[in-house]
Amino acid sequence: MSTRSKSVPGSLGAGGAAGGAAVPLAVLLRREVVSERTAAERPDLQHGFFNQAKKGEDFFLLKPHCERLPGVTSSSFSAFGIFDGHNGSGAAIYTKENLLNNILGAVPADLNREDWLAALPRAMVAAFVKTDKDFQTKARSSGTTVTFVIIDGLIVTVASVGDSRCVLEAEGSIYHLSSDHRFDASKEEVDRVTEAGGDVGRLNVVGGAEIGPLRCWPGGLCLSRSIGDQDVGEFIVPVPLVKQVKLSTAGGRLIIASDGVWDALTAEQALNCSRGVPPEAAAEHVVKEAVHSKGLRDDTTCIVVDLGHEKGNPAMPAHKKQPGMGVFKNMFRKKTSSDSSCHSDREYMDPDVVEEIFEDECAFLSRRLDSEYPVRNMFKLFICAICQVELKPNQGISVHEDSSQPGNLRRWDGPFLCQSCQEKKEAMEGKRRSRDSSSRNSGSSE
Repeated sequence: MSTRSKSVPGSLGAGGAAGGAAVPLAVLLRREVVSERTAAERPDLQHGFFNQAKKGEDFFLLKPHCERLPGVTSSSFSAFGIFDGHNGSGAAIYTKENLLNNILGAVPADLNREDWLAALPRAMVAAFVKTDKDFQTKARSSGTTVTFVIIDGLIVTVASVGDSRCVLEAEGSIYHLSSDHRFDASKEEVDRVTEAGGDVGRLNVVGGAEIGPLRCWPGGLCLSRSIGDQDVGEFIVPVPLVKQVKLSTAGGRLIIASDGVWDALTAEQALNCSRGVPPEAAAEHVVKEAVHSKGLRDDTTCIVVDLGHEKGNPAMPAHKKQPGMGVFKNMFRKKTSSDSSCHSDREYMDPDVVEEIFEDECAFLSRRLDSEYPVRNMFKLFICAICQVELKPNQGISVHEDSSQPGNLRRWDGPFLCQSCQEKKEAMEGKRRSRDSSSRNSGSSE
């Protein structure tokens, strides 16, 4: 289910009125309010990282200082990512080097901050699929999980495939900003892959017994979503869960880690063992606690990010609330016409709890790329919604082509895909069978 509540206001732009006319006092006051609010939404950000390697297939991205528009400091944001590879490191390295550029390439140029944040969830979906599609022209057997986090002020947007995770502690509660795409964790994913032509089951051993986690065959991958893994099947899709939330000015702590951490620790344990220390030490504590608990069975990687306004405050303090008891403000609340008044005082108030802006985990591109108004109008119509190549009016193929639930969708409205991206979409949905079945007696990938 996708939801979007009211986004934060963007800037009004610089400069006076056209023709040198005087700017009304009300406009000047509003600009001052927006400027002060934007400054308040740029919290102090500190991050730390620690890793212990077993296979050497975990990779990470730490980019605390990025700019959407080069030289424009007001367009700054931060990006962090965990890429847990399997069957080699090729997919993890390629994704680390290309995913952020693909995200930025999927966002229309010169958007204000409000529109950039609104467009970001769709852009992240397109970028994950493009990265997967491009990598599969280079290699067949390597794959990677991805948990990718973009922080713009108090807005945190997380896109994830696989079983790396991102958790947030804020206002004394724990929030899960990612989802485990393991077959054991989701019957819906088992059904989706099976309907698309995959074979999901446990490993068969002598005597007919089945052992271990649910896996997809051929290949034996226990993940239902990843980047790469062309040898397993296109039904292992790169379409991410995307969550976008807004923190209060109190800030919070993010822990982004590979499954080497989460196979040993719960979110509460990870946060408890790292509380009271700065991010660098916190990341080290989390990794060492995980290794101490289960041993170094896998690459174990952790990134800790603190968001807060008190510079020099090295750690998130302990809270009185019980972890796990938090709820998102405005969860599953759709934007209504009454929300659109740009002069509402409520629009300039900071939330006192974590506010969910957007969430969607649907695996089908016909839904994920067809954003609702006004987001829809931010994207050019005759640009492939995935690879961003220009299309002539008669070249594009509607993302709704052959949709099993067309409803009232008008397929000639787009968005459109190029021929190769349409073939990718059809393969992901099981409409292009490109893999042969294999016995469950084969080796496993993950």
